[in-house]
Amino acid sequence: MATLCRPAIAVPEHVITLDETLALARTLHAGHPQLGLALRLIENTGVRTRHLVQPIERTLAHPGFTVRNEVYEREAKRRVPEVVERALAHGELTARDIDLIVYVSCTGFMMPSMTAWLINTMGFRSDTRQVPIAQLGCAAGGAAVNRAHDFCRAYPGANVLIVACEFCSLCYQPTDLDVGSLLSNGLFGDAVAAVVMRGNGGHGVQVERNGSHLVPHTEDWISYGVKDTGFHFQLDRRVPGTMELLAPALRGLAGEHGWDVSGLGFYIVHAGGPRILDDLCRFLNLEPATFRYSRATLTERGNIASAVVFDALARLFADGGVPEGTTGLIAGFGPGITAEISLGSWVGAPAEGARPRRPRAISTSDIALVHPTVPRRFPTGTTIS
Repeated sequence: MATLCRPAIAVPEHVITLDETLALARTLHAGHPQLGLALRLIENTGVRTRHLVQPIERTLAHPGFTVRNEVYEREAKRRVPEVVERALAHGELTARDIDLIVYVSCTGFMMPSMTAWLINTMGFRSDTRQVPIAQLGCAAGGAAVNRAHDFCRAYPGANVLIVACEFCSLCYQPTDLDVGSLLSNGLFGDAVAAVVMRGNGGHGVQVERNGSHLVPHTEDWISYGVKDTGFHFQLDRRVPGTMELLAPALRGLAGEHGWDVSGLGFYIVHAGGPRILDDLCRFLNLEPATFRYSRATLTERGNIASAVVFDALARLFADGGVPEGTTGLIAGFGPGITAEISLGSWVGAPAEGARPRRPRAISTSDIALVHPTVPRRFPTGTTIS
């Protein structure tokens, strides 16, 4: 089975704190009728620092979509190679060993894809396959893991490189003044991540099963308005409640694998906001500390879109990992509304004095929870929190 190795992460050097974000919001939107609500929502995200690919003065300016996309391409080419080199080293592979590159990003556009540039400049073989993913937003990190797993199952022994490059700050739109947009301005950050999935060998998460779930009729809950000025992020107020709809899908996939989703040893999930994690604790009957790595990513870096799951996984590695055989889950959530879910077991040196945590088998009482029911709308008055 294929193994997801230790990710490499890089964040830009320009930092903005929560206090600076709140001060900017008060200055830029002093007359906004819902400023107080927006400030409370930003504070409630739990985000304390974010990293930006440009200084804040340039981030707030809008020179047009052409210039912004030029910044995206230039900064991606400047920052991605070093992260790729570290990811290859973590996986004990070279560029020549890679059979597929999956590149995920929803914050800029290139054609040919960044995958072609990497192949031409970093020594990858010319027959390396390419899978660019541009329209799955925050779910794309989980999707990249799943497509890598599919590839390794189809081609036993193959190796895959995943790259996530998200410069969310390049999507800032000064004319978007609804509360959802103001919240987004204080939530998203920038980051680059890369990770190797090895078809044979390696240390990390050995993926055993993957699956996807789309909540019907929610396409407009998270979306882009594509205009002359670029990508305009659109967030419906029902989004924070999506775990009520997606948690059963996590339980269902684990159940199909014979595992109880509430009895796993590690959980690496997309941290779109604190309520996402709080609701998962509630619906899956888990302790808040279960999602400590995702919470740390949210606190220190904000929502870094598709890179969140890799940053959280890197924190698990930095913490010493878990004992050999410990079972866990990786999940990304994003537009659609979509969940991309992987189940796997830890392979590598066991932690000192620890014993592997095996999943509790599902019981008869769990069966009713396997197949989700999907309400079409949240109650009137639901707000982002």
